[in-house]
Amino acid sequence: MTEVLAGPDAASQIGGLIFGVLLLDPDSRITEANPSAESLLGQSAPRLVGKTFGDIVEIVDPRVRASMEQVDAPLLARDVAIATGAGERRINITSSPMLTHPGWRTITLSESGMDRGEQGEDADVRAPAILAHEIKNPLAAIRGASQLLARRVEPRDRALAEIITGETDRIAGLLDRMQILGRTAHVSAEPCNLHEAIRSATATVRAARGSEIEFVEEFDPSLPPVLSDRSALEQVLINLVANACDACESAETPRVEVRTRFVSGLVLNIIRLGKATRLPVEIVISDNGPGIAPELRDHIFEPFVTSKRHGQGLGLALVRKLVRDMGGRIAHERDEALGLTQFRINLAMAERAKP
Repeated sequence: MTEVLAGPDAASQIGGLIFGVLLLDPDSRITEANPSAESLLGQSAPRLVGKTFGDIVEIVDPRVRASMEQVDAPLLARDVAIATGAGERRINITSSPMLTHPGWRTITLSESGMDRGEQGEDADVRAPAILAHEIKNPLAAIRGASQLLARRVEPRDRALAEIITGETDRIAGLLDRMQILGRTAHVSAEPCNLHEAIRSATATVRAARGSEIEFVEEFDPSLPPVLSDRSALEQVLINLVANACDACESAETPRVEVRTRFVSGLVLNIIRLGKATRLPVEIVISDNGPGIAPELRDHIFEPFVTSKRHGQGLGLALVRKLVRDMGGRIAHERDEALGLTQFRINLAMAERAKP
C-alpha cells in the first residue's frame, strides 16, 4: 500500500511564497510576517511584529495611503512608491479583509515588475542586442570602404576617411556592449573571497583616480565565501566604484565607502531560479555626491538611461545583468538625511564543503 505523504501546512505555504505577506490586527499592528516580507522591508519578523504598518511603510501616494486606512475595504495597487528603513522603492500592494475576523486583514507586497519575471525584464535588453547584430554587418562594410578610400584620396582628404573609420569603430564598440546585455548565457558561479574581489576592484579604480577621493572600507571579517563569478563580480564593483567617484568628485570632501555585512533572515526570491534563495551577504557602495536626478532613479538600470553628459547608459544595465546572472540582487537608494547615494548588492553564500 502506497503511503500518502502529508502536504505542507498553511504556515509552510505562506512561508514559501515569493511575495511578502503581513497579517494586521484591527489596530493595523503587524502580528505575523513571512520571510519574503522580512526581505522586502529589511527587518526580521520579531522587529516587525507589534508595530503598525504605517510605522514600517510610508506610502507616498495620498490616495493609496487613504485606501490603506480603510481596514474593511479591499485594495489592489501596482507600482506604488514607498519609503522604508531599507530605502525607497516601488511595490505592488494588496489589502484583503478577513470576513471571518472583522478588522483583521492580510497585506501582500511584491517588487514592482516582479509579475513580469526575468523574461519580461530581459526583453528590455534583448531587442537592442538583436538590432545591434543587424547593424554590425553594414557597419563593417562602411569601415572597409573608408579604409579603401583613405588609400585613394589626396593626403589632405585622408583625415576625413580616418574620421569615418574612427567613428565606425566607436559605434561597433557600443554595439558589442549591447550584445553582451542580450546574451542569455549565465556566468559560472563558484565560491569567491568577497573582500579580495573588492580590494582588487578598488585598487584598479584608485590607480586611475589618484588620491583626491577618500576611500573608506568597512568590512565584516567573519563573512564566508560568496557564490559568484570572480571576474564578473570585479567588473560590477569597478563599475559601481568608478561611478561613485564620478558622482562625488564635485563634493567639498569627496568620499566613497564600501561596506560589507551579514543580513540575518534575508530571503529574496529569484524567479529565474524557480525557488526562494537566501542572499544574506550584502555589499553597500556609497558616495556623498548630489545623487541621481529624481526623474531617473526608477530607471537607472535600464539600457540607455544616463545622467552623464557623454554616457551611453549601458554600464548599470550590464551591472544588473551580471549580478542577476550570479543569482544575486542589486538595488539603488538615496538617503537624503545622510546625503548619500547607495548601491546595495546581495549575494548568496557558497555552500560549505562537506568533510
